[in-house]
Amino acid sequence: MAVLFTSPQTVLPDIAQAMRLADYTAHLPRDVATALKINISWQRYYPACSTTPWQLEGVIRALQEDGYGELMPAQNATVVVDSHEGEVKNKHNVVLDRYGLKSVHLNDKDARWVRYQPKGEMLVLDKIFPDGIYLPEVLIGKNIIHLPTLKTHVFTTITGAMKNAFGGLLHFHRHWTHPVIHETLVDLLTIQKEIHPGVFAVLDGTMAGEGPGPRAMRVRETNVVLASADQVAIDAVAAKIMGFDPMSIRFIRLAHERGLGCGDQSEIEVVGADISQLNFGLKGGEDTLFSRVQKSVYWGPFSPVEKFLSRSFITPVGYLVSNLYHNLYWYNLFGRSRVKKALSSDWGRLFLSY
Repeated sequence: MAVLFTSPQTVLPDIAQAMRLADYTAHLPRDVATALKINISWQRYYPACSTTPWQLEGVIRALQEDGYGELMPAQNATVVVDSHEGEVKNKHNVVLDRYGLKSVHLNDKDARWVRYQPKGEMLVLDKIFPDGIYLPEVLIGKNIIHLPTLKTHVFTTITGAMKNAFGGLLHFHRHWTHPVIHETLVDLLTIQKEIHPGVFAVLDGTMAGEGPGPRAMRVRETNVVLASADQVAIDAVAAKIMGFDPMSIRFIRLAHERGLGCGDQSEIEVVGADISQLNFGLKGGEDTLFSRVQKSVYWGPFSPVEKFLSRSFITPVGYLVSNLYHNLYWYNLFGRSRVKKALSSDWGRLFLSY
């Protein structure tokens, strides 16, 4: 896998170089279409939260230069995030218009989801969805490139390439899997290896998020890009440079133990930058008021009624509370000033230039 230091002036060619150093063409056949799985963790622009416009542009440019034909940007909504609004506020639409591409929104009403029977052993998904695992038909049979960012997560410590499939491959009921989120990510990687001819990831670490991610984060400039065909390895290296022990993160360890990739730092060959001493010292393990409530439902005193709270008439109340908390309370009290500060940086000015 490849890691490069980068800057706002060189980020587009740096992304292409990282992809080539990671030998991406050996892992993504050119004779099939390639989906670009964009990450939108918030429909608002918030640094390190969602796929950056330069990340998306750098990948598209490299693919076109190297002879990849049909490219399909793929967006997914959640019960609390509007992907149509998100691709505008995160300036994905500007990039896609520039290259003549249009997003497929996987959760739109006209999107077709088909039942899929995994060949590999499932840890939890077959139990959570006993009536069948449904996948977006448009992704099956295509290469996929994941476009995550360097950030922490209140449930999984970090969120990267493996977590990026969580949005794309599971429908609006994906929150049913939160109590077993680590096992879910491993199951999704098993499925990806079955349905995609090639899987790759380009991770943007130009600005990183620490604290109670993926939204309520403090922002740090970290100036790196990562690329790999090994989804476990890229998450492990991301965890390592963030300051975490990769094998202490359950989904990385489980995927490594099941042979889905390499999570052991000592066994991963990193090309490009020397990261042997790199440690950004990002802080994780923090919660917001809302995430503490969620954890009390998934793993705490309210876990006996978790299914009722997440699968009944009362469930939409949680969506409403999440929107009110993040979009009105937290953003206006904390987030707005952090965005303003980030936009005054070189990376922020690059964002505004799109």
